[in-house]
Amino acid sequence: MAAKTKSSFPSPEDVYQVTLPNGITVLARSNFNSPSVNIGGYLPAGSISETDDKLGLADFVTSMLMRGTQKRTFDDIYNELESVGASLGFDSGVHNVNFGGRALVEDLPLLLNLLSESLRAPGFPKDEVERLRTQLLTGLALRAQDTSDMADLLFEQFLYANHPYGKPTDGFVETVQAITRDDLESFHRLHFGPRGLVIAIVGAIQPKKAVEAVEKVMGGWSVPGQKEPPALPPLKPLKKLITKHHAIPGKSQSDLVVGTIGPNRKSPDHMAASLGNSVLGQFGMMGRIGDAVREKAGLAYYAYSSLHSGIGPGSWEVAAGVNPKNLKKALDLIEKELKRFVRNGVTREELADSQANFIGRLPLTLESNGGMISAILNIHRYDLGMDYYQRYESLVRKVTRTDVVDVAGKYIDPDRLVIATAGP
Repeated sequence: MAAKTKSSFPSPEDVYQVTLPNGITVLARSNFNSPSVNIGGYLPAGSISETDDKLGLADFVTSMLMRGTQKRTFDDIYNELESVGASLGFDSGVHNVNFGGRALVEDLPLLLNLLSESLRAPGFPKDEVERLRTQLLTGLALRAQDTSDMADLLFEQFLYANHPYGKPTDGFVETVQAITRDDLESFHRLHFGPRGLVIAIVGAIQPKKAVEAVEKVMGGWSVPGQKEPPALPPLKPLKKLITKHHAIPGKSQSDLVVGTIGPNRKSPDHMAASLGNSVLGQFGMMGRIGDAVREKAGLAYYAYSSLHSGIGPGSWEVAAGVNPKNLKKALDLIEKELKRFVRNGVTREELADSQANFIGRLPLTLESNGGMISAILNIHRYDLGMDYYQRYESLVRKVTRTDVVDVAGKYIDPDRLVIATAGP
């Protein structure tokens, strides 16, 4: 039985990796348990490459990719996908434009053709540009009235002051209004290309055949002037407690985010912080935070903690939604729980429960082709080593209570936090 579980994890033996001459990296793994195939990947054309007066540009470009290419209209693209029951979609972040799709294995060429065409030759049709702009501006108007979104925005703005992570990838009303069709074409021309593009394919196909399929469709793509994204600037650590409130009149709920800088994904602190965070505000009914603020005190509609770790400095934060009159009480309880966590860490039993949970849920996350794609891309993106999941159980079990206390003390200083609230 153990051997079977072992082989359900990706490993250097069964993930085939090739970098094509034009710079595209293909990662492929077969799974013949179903007749379908999933694709996923990313390329370095995120918001880190846009200017402050055009915030939201990368997101705008990404949202236009499937709204008409130089060969196909918006309707053509979606009709082709629908006719074979396939799907394809894009989204963008600070560093990358991400994509994902799925189809029956015989329709992989169609899926790759549509992916290639969307990435290489979007048409940016004028009417679609204006239609999308209206949708984006509507989204920003809704964001401005959403207490949770505005608390998040405020939190990131002050945690990541003067840093790309502090700027919203969907921009602001005035920046989205300022974006022209020329801006979209220019950003696409400069930042979209094969160099740094990673495509993962998992499903009912031999890995070498998957690589050949990508090479056939995208091997000839060349963009000599493709720009490197700028380096991530250093982040200044928090010097003091920062408390900010964004007033939205007439709301019956206030949302809060309290937190600080956390480890990045490659940091040796990451696993201890993840296990500690699970106890703090994830496990069971949202961990200690959920227990103290929601269950026992009845002060919150929701309350949990999360650890966001990526390429650059992550965030370690607690979020809650409360009745506006309970805001101060909820913040006091959260502060108390954070102090207790920093002082005492976790109990032996809490750590053991979290470790069992991390190890037990892993096979479930890797059961689907989509879950396997995510795992392989994470390994590649953060350079964790293709044997990461072979080592995963020992990495989890190795974490001690002392490690959790050390990591909590290293990152969480109750006197140096950002407290962002939004509501009436």
